[in-house]
Amino acid sequence: MILDGKKTRSIWLNADGWSVGIFDQRRLPWAVERLALTTVDECAHAIADMATRGAPLIGAVAAYGMALALRVEADDAALERAYRQLLATRPTAVNLKWALDRVRSVVAGLPAAERAVAAYADAAALCDEDVAINAAIGRAGLEILQDLATRHPGRPINILTHCNAGWLATVDWGTATAPIYMAHDLGIPVHVWVDETRPRNQGALTALELAGHAIPHTYVVDNAGGLLMQRGQVDLVIVGTDRVTRNGDVCNKIGTYLKALAARDNGIPFVVALPSSTYDPVTADGAAVPVEERAPAEVRSLEGPDDSGTLRRITVTTAPAANPAFDITPARLITEYITDRGRIVGATALADAFRA
Repeated sequence: MILDGKKTRSIWLNADGWSVGIFDQRRLPWAVERLALTTVDECAHAIADMATRGAPLIGAVAAYGMALALRVEADDAALERAYRQLLATRPTAVNLKWALDRVRSVVAGLPAAERAVAAYADAAALCDEDVAINAAIGRAGLEILQDLATRHPGRPINILTHCNAGWLATVDWGTATAPIYMAHDLGIPVHVWVDETRPRNQGALTALELAGHAIPHTYVVDNAGGLLMQRGQVDLVIVGTDRVTRNGDVCNKIGTYLKALAARDNGIPFVVALPSSTYDPVTADGAAVPVEERAPAEVRSLEGPDDSGTLRRITVTTAPAANPAFDITPARLITEYITDRGRIVGATALADAFRA
């Protein structure tokens, strides 16, 4: 997609052919800075510290982290150390484990001398597959937006998003944003209500993306969504997900559950953009998902540039704070899932589609 007027992916190999490039998302949207990841330690830190974020993207970074580790040392012990180190970075998004399991299975049966090359190749393939998956999700969701445009001619389709499930959270296209980009490119008028998504303000990344694609949007506080729905100013809610369990429960950024409740109360479709790598048939339901608790300091402070452009952090309270990063939206509140295998309604159909 577009950043600083240039088409780019969110992750790439640098000119040296082995180090990995990402955008430092701790600096976005105020400054566009690139990081070169050269070791497994740097990959692990980037994931844990949220220099890179978004369930599909952290899986891609972890895959390249395995390759970087095996480039230095490739015996079985080194393979297992790298796997465990990267797996421990964040507990909730299932894509992380999925990517690590995939790379480990590809290289485990190979001689040590061949492992790094194979890991790099699989990480690159994983990234290309992610782009194709998100494009397929976009085509599935586009059907919904085309239908809404037919039913509401002469005005934009108003979509509410939460967190950042765009191309910055994937390799390209994004999950929740892919249908929006495709609709806009076809000339369907859309407008996006962008939740700020405290405490990391990831909605600001969605706004940055939409601006780069010239899509009309409005940035709102997290708790504005209910009022917008009551006023008839939302036609559709689309969110991404970090994990969907066997019974169809959705684990996504904190605040998603409240949006789903408001959507149900106001008769508004609540749609989850689900890549196949995020479906977790092993975990029975949302109650069994480990919900990450991040540092209270993220809640107690705000960060941004001052008038001179210097990035500053201010403390807004010294009160005790809690910071759960995700919540669980029960399957009964999901209107449908848009996936790389099409539009799916209900947990049984979801399980059947991904089992096939």
